[in-house]
Amino acid sequence: MAVPETPTPVTPAPAVDVADASTAHRRRRVGEIWIVLGMSLGQSAVYAVISLVAKLTAGPPLKSQSTALNVSVSPRPLLDLTYQLTGILFAALPVALALYLLSEPGRSALRRIGLTGERPWRDLGWGAGLAAAIGIPGLGFYALGRAIGITVQVQASALNAHWWTIPVLVLAAAQNGLLEEVVAVGYLSERLKELRWRGPAIVVASALLRGSYHLYQGWGPFFGNAIMGLVFAEYYRRTRRVAPLVVAHFLMDMVVFVGYDLIPHGWLASLGLT
Repeated sequence: MAVPETPTPVTPAPAVDVADASTAHRRRRVGEIWIVLGMSLGQSAVYAVISLVAKLTAGPPLKSQSTALNVSVSPRPLLDLTYQLTGILFAALPVALALYLLSEPGRSALRRIGLTGERPWRDLGWGAGLAAAIGIPGLGFYALGRAIGITVQVQASALNAHWWTIPVLVLAAAQNGLLEEVVAVGYLSERLKELRWRGPAIVVASALLRGSYHLYQGWGPFFGNAIMGLVFAEYYRRTRRVAPLVVAHFLMDMVVFVGYDLIPHGWLASLGLT
């Protein structure tokens, strides 16, 4: 005669404390933000602060010092090109990381932050308008900063002249636009919103981040880029579209990078760019 099996008692699952789960989720999000920023624009901000301190303690006033962007790293043209392209590629990887972290099942990160091609002409129009509204006064603000001594001389392109110089500068402008707008605006805004930050606080945080990683150029670019950050972050808060911001940033950087080699020397001198 078979002996009936004794049923195994079922142990009830431990109750989940909703408050503890919410706190753990919040801590995870905060840690994620610090990691993403630490691998990208936050790291740049730290180096920018160190660079500014070094300039301020070097002796000469800021207006007599200079910094260079898009610098050649090798006298051998093909090796220099390899370094330039590799640097652009690796600098853009935090964009891929931010988009990956923002993606959810059934919800595209690109659609979430409005980095899609659904409205190309409208995005291009808004991007061009923002570029003009920010870029033109920005040049005047730079010239003012040079005049009053709070901005260093910025050499926008220090690449040696090669057949690939302009294409590389265009790629660098695109990389800057994607990195700064996706991470400093789209990603940061979405994550801070999840942490229940208020809209104005998110806008200010994004603007201060943008200004901080330009401190290596002096106090003038810090304030100028912070103002730009306020406009861009507020635009995103109202529209939830980062695409026009990427377009605007790309256009401004491309004009500065490429124009530095094409604009007459006298014009550059009048803006304090030489």
